[in-house]
Amino acid sequence: MNYRCLGKTGLQVSEIGLGLWAIGGDAWGPVDDHESLSAIARAFELGVNLFDTADVYGRGHSEELLGQWLKGAPRDRVIVATKVGLWHSGDDRPNAYVKKEMVVESCEASLKRLGVETIDIYQCHVWWDENVEVFVEAFHDLRRQGKLRFFGVSTHDFNQLTHFDTAAGGVDVLQVPYSLINRKSESDVLPYCQAHDIGVLARGSLGMGRLTGKMTPDTTFPENDVRRNWLKTDRYEQFVAELAKVDQIRPLAREGRTLAQAALQFVLAHPAVTLSIPGAKRPSQVEENVRASDGAPPLSDEEMQFIDEIFTGRPL
Repeated sequence: MNYRCLGKTGLQVSEIGLGLWAIGGDAWGPVDDHESLSAIARAFELGVNLFDTADVYGRGHSEELLGQWLKGAPRDRVIVATKVGLWHSGDDRPNAYVKKEMVVESCEASLKRLGVETIDIYQCHVWWDENVEVFVEAFHDLRRQGKLRFFGVSTHDFNQLTHFDTAAGGVDVLQVPYSLINRKSESDVLPYCQAHDIGVLARGSLGMGRLTGKMTPDTTFPENDVRRNWLKTDRYEQFVAELAKVDQIRPLAREGRTLAQAALQFVLAHPAVTLSIPGAKRPSQVEENVRASDGAPPLSDEEMQFIDEIFTGRPL
């Protein structure tokens, strides 16, 4: 496993982290808790040291599972990242967090579920630009109390990032969706993070499964899988078009490297990105993801240009 410095935090983090949304059990189809714990353990064995979750994932279940594993883990070698903001807000506006006490109470609940005294990275999970100061004030208070070490925001919105950064006097990290099929952050968010030494956790690097090459236009999803929305009339055409692009890059899969690994390597090649945090529900998925950093042949300059021409229509 290769490691990088997470912006101004000074933390050395694995290039591949582990996203724990799926193991919450309420948004990505069926999961097995025993297998989820095995996936976390296998990730750590292979050098993964950053585990990203959120209070809302499974309404606390994801944090509880990570906490269960942490009981037998060397705490000083694990970087725990979690998020706050959607427990009360959901996808509704306006943002429900109108006073800092709500953020503080959420942090206390996360600390209890995780079984830790300090959260290493605490992130605002509301991606619309409202009540930023509420989170900022709470985060500073919690840091003074020793309940968090570093903080940031999970958003794709450039205005929210700059607002949060200014209000906080400098955020430590940003979590942002970034992949071959979602490159919007390249125009503003990622350059800003690079210029201000903000560590970047890239999420959605496998396109929520689309970039594994395992999906077709006939793919279906379980009842409790958020990806069922892709099959709706107003979204299905886009889903099919994205899969067509994926078909074009299948030559990137070659001996020693899967298509998923190539997709992760593309994300890691951006100079602003510190690490990618692909999700996994099984140890075998973890093993494949980790090899993007440790073992798979890296993408060549020619392959990077090939990718760029397909997904942007322009050469590098």
